[in-house]
Amino acid sequence: MVLRFYKIFVFTSFFLITSSFANSDKPNVIYILADDAGINNIGVYGGEMITTPNIDQIAEEGIQFTNHYSGASVCAPSRSVLMTGKDTGRTRIRHNLSSATLESDDVTVAELFKQAGYRTGMVGKWGLGYEASEGVPNKQGFDEFFGFLDHGNAHRYYPEFLWRNQEKVFYENNQTLRTSYSHDLFSEEALSFIDESQATENKDQPFFLYLAFTVPHVDLDVPEDSMAPYLGKLGDDRPSFFPWATLDGYKEHSTPKAAFAGMISRMDRDIGRILKKLKQLNISDNTLIMFASDNGPSSEGGAPIEFFNSNGVYRGGKRDFYDGGIRMPFVARWPDKIASGQTTDHLSGFVDLVPTVAELLNIDTNEHDGISFFPVLLGQKERQKKHEYLYWEMSSKFPLNIEKQAIRQGKYKLIRQSPLIWWTSLELYDLSIDPGEQNDVSDQYPDVVQTLERAMDNAHQIDVNYPLNFYSE
Repeated sequence: MVLRFYKIFVFTSFFLITSSFANSDKPNVIYILADDAGINNIGVYGGEMITTPNIDQIAEEGIQFTNHYSGASVCAPSRSVLMTGKDTGRTRIRHNLSSATLESDDVTVAELFKQAGYRTGMVGKWGLGYEASEGVPNKQGFDEFFGFLDHGNAHRYYPEFLWRNQEKVFYENNQTLRTSYSHDLFSEEALSFIDESQATENKDQPFFLYLAFTVPHVDLDVPEDSMAPYLGKLGDDRPSFFPWATLDGYKEHSTPKAAFAGMISRMDRDIGRILKKLKQLNISDNTLIMFASDNGPSSEGGAPIEFFNSNGVYRGGKRDFYDGGIRMPFVARWPDKIASGQTTDHLSGFVDLVPTVAELLNIDTNEHDGISFFPVLLGQKERQKKHEYLYWEMSSKFPLNIEKQAIRQGKYKLIRQSPLIWWTSLELYDLSIDPGEQNDVSDQYPDVVQTLERAMDNAHQIDVNYPLNFYSE
């Protein structure tokens, strides 16, 4: 791909630009991921109830994407897409199964960084491999790991243990004494990793840090100091009338709205600490920092997405393939290369991180379904390739046999769902005039529906672990 392009166009201006970059110092890279934060929970995207000045600063000093999609509408497959660059038609993990794990032949973005000589660290929620499996971070390209291996433990913010590499670190009676808040531990670990990267033995080696925060995923739980600015200011802030959280194994928070807002503010505060640390170490200008959320917002913990307008103009939320479930905030800052104050509507997503990093590092790889958005970062829009389509799929057997697919091609988005095995629905939306997906135009454009259905069929790769009844598998 990129390297072959170099060989063909050796004397073009593109070669001169990229070869000049290749001879400069490699940037440090930090990718920060929120858990269940909606696009409109971030101030720069229009959110007004929750303050996020540091995330907003990343956008203001860099670039804001308005057409960026997660890998899926739930945690594990979204992260699998992010790490492997393969969409849910091909990626290893396509749903939140406790038995799901990446395998040794999966190539992750961390392994690309390792190939380029980077020191690599993962902090926070992993969710792509259980204990002693091939999917643990240390076997998927990360030198250092601190956090949750699985999703279940990550639902609690005062855990009994976390993992450091492949050993458990215990926090005795933490669920009752509440002395060690996992988010704070992750923030401190991230700052330590950055500090250690500048130690004498590491200072000439660039680093990649994947910081996967668990906020604001339920349980809703945050120290009082982060709730204080919101207490008494968010209307009738009481537990929900019908306790979805407790039915799903979570606990009800006495002031769920203040807790939800406080969790996002605490995350933003700690992102500010990271920005400050980079400046203190004099590595801010040559550090590419990115921020996104793994999927759309959820009301499960008792903080209604409607109250916060968490999904903005977009329909749906977590678990949906409407844009409220998969269109994400994504901002990036890199003062050495990204001009400040940019906004782009380039169609992109988690599937694009692997090829973007491959181009950044001058590594040739075809093991992905994405397209590098590196040209957009550098302001070289004239050479930015475009997606033929973005694709998603998911099968859920509980509480109903719900199977769904979605595909976006240009302005059109087709959603195919089978809530019951004997009934399938098709919905087509023109996002250029209907971003909220309120007007199904499938009857008006049967040729478009047929074309996108064929593309869906081509995008789906059979996997016995994730069968879809749309196909005879």
